[in-house]
Formats: sequence, C-alpha cells, structure tokens
Amino acid sequence: MKITETRVYPLSNKDSNLKAFASITLDDAVCITGIRIVEGKMGLFVSMPQSKDNDGEYHDVAFPITKEAREEIQDAVLDAYDAAAKPKRKR
Repeated sequence: MKITETRVYPLSNKDSNLKAFASITLDDAVCITGIRIVEGKMGLFVSMPQSKDNDGEYHDVAFPITKEAREEIQDAVLDAYDAAAKPKRKR
C-alpha cells in the first residue's frame, strides 16, 4: 500500500478539539474520506471515518489492519496538517 495523495481541510474553530478533516488516496486507486484530526490529552491524533448505528454506537468504516499501516496513515495525515496549518507568507 502506498499513500499517493493526502488532503487536509483545517477548521477555523480554535475552541474545538476537532482540528481538521482529511482524505487519503491509496495506490492512486482508493480514496478514504472522513478522516478526522483531533486534539487529545496526549496531542494530535488521527481518527478514521465512522458511522453511527441504530443503537447510537460508532463503528469504523475504514481502518488500517496493521500497526505499520496505522502509523503510515497517521504520519502522512499529521505531516499534511502541519504543512497546512503553517501561516502563509505574504508575497
């Protein structure tokens, strides 16, 4: 699996724990949307897309199977968030 594209959509509400939404493309063939970047007690983390069932419980819709895949996705998304969150220079 290779992450071929990462897009981050930062949110402007500074008071929220939800900092941004993201999407990734795998092998130029599959896109996963609805990834969330959240500020937790230990810092930023990536939360995979979820859906709510009839009982009000949340279940991941897409998720990495291995620890290595999870780390690769988290690193790519957080790196893209860091790049998007930097203030833009005026020209």
